[in-house]
Order: sequence, then C-alpha cells, then structure tokens
Amino acid sequence: MYHRTSSDGFREIDRWDDGVGWIAHQEETGARASHAVRGEDGGVWLLDPLDAPDVDALIDRLGSVTGVVVLSNYHARDADVFANRYDVPVWVPAWMNRVVPRLDAPIERFDDTFGDAGFVVTACSGLPGAQEGIAYRSSDRTLYVPDLLSTMEMVTVDNERVGFFLPARLRPPSVLSDVSPEQIILGHGTGVFDDANEALTHALATDWRRFFQAFRKSWRDQLRAGLDAMR
Repeated sequence: MYHRTSSDGFREIDRWDDGVGWIAHQEETGARASHAVRGEDGGVWLLDPLDAPDVDALIDRLGSVTGVVVLSNYHARDADVFANRYDVPVWVPAWMNRVVPRLDAPIERFDDTFGDAGFVVTACSGLPGAQEGIAYRSSDRTLYVPDLLSTMEMVTVDNERVGFFLPARLRPPSVLSDVSPEQIILGHGTGVFDDANEALTHALATDWRRFFQAFRKSWRDQLRAGLDAMR
C-alpha cells in the first residue's frame, strides 16, 4: 500500500498559480501526495511532503521555503528531511502529538494558522485514531484535506470525483460544509481543479447514502490502507 524505500523518481500531479503537487512513489496503491504552496507571506510552505530525487527543483520554482507543515498525525513522512535541508522548522498543530517523536528537526507548534501563509486549520478526527487538520485559505479558495477525502479509485464510487474514506462517510466534518474551494488538494491522490466546489458539494450530499456501495467495493483495501499507515 505504501512504499517504505527511497523514491526513484516523482510524478507531478497538481499545478496552479501558487502551488504544485507530486507523488514520490508512483507505483504505490496509497498514492501519497505532497504539495508546495506559496503563502500570502511570499514564502513556500511544504505540506506533508515526501522526498524524491530532483524534487527540490520543482519546489524552488515557487520561491524560498519558509516552513514544513504536518497536518495529519500519520503524515510525518519526510517532513524532517526537508526541514533540515532548507533549515526551517516543522510546524505541527498544538493538538497533534503522535507525529512529534517521529520528527528529527526543530518543531514549531501552532493553533489554527501556520506563519503568515493565510490558511486557517481546523482540527477533526473523522477516521479511527486519526487527528488531522483541514486547511482552507479564503483568499484563493484553496482547500487541503490530508486524509478524509481522496480521488483514488478505491475511495470514490459512481460519478464521484472526490469521495470520503469509509468512516468519514458516516459523519463528515462540518467544516467542509462551510468552505467554497476553487481547488482541492489532497494527501492521497490527485487534486480537483475543475468545478471543485461542485465536486465537494456532491461528495457531501451522497456521503452516507453511498456508504454500503463504497463498503462493498473497497472495504478490504481501505482497511489495509489504514493498517499499513500505522506501521
């Protein structure tokens, strides 16, 4: 589900005016995605990143790295590698604890905003044992969801362009009803850039109604993804 060896090359997946995304392990089923986003402060913020050969050239096109942000307690990934490489801290929500012992880099705690990037982070726990922060920036309507949502084939059903992992279908976080994204970037899978708000609204409207359909389709894969993430 998730490759634990070093990446041998990345694939660019998302690009918009103020950001870029990549998948470091192109063959893994779990499709872990990383992002570099230009903040309102002009600096570049790395969201839940995984390292890959030559990915720094992709990041450096946006500007100078200001910080690395971890927004899921299962997304330590290579955050400390990047922090040490760019000589910046890893920003971790004050309410997120599991990830801190797994990071060998200076830690900066925050409540609901990291630096002057412009994002507001809302804590939620829609998956068993998980803590994650959903980040939204109203100025350009960018939404980042680390774990609850995905565009992966094993998560979506029927005509969904983005869907909830099984536990979150039963009780999606209310914060997602209060945002109107122009682009959705994700911790797993490619982002949504065409009619993103419509795609999110559709997912919210059909979440529990399609629970059993999604369960029949991929409960084994989703269980395996959850168990492998805990390794």
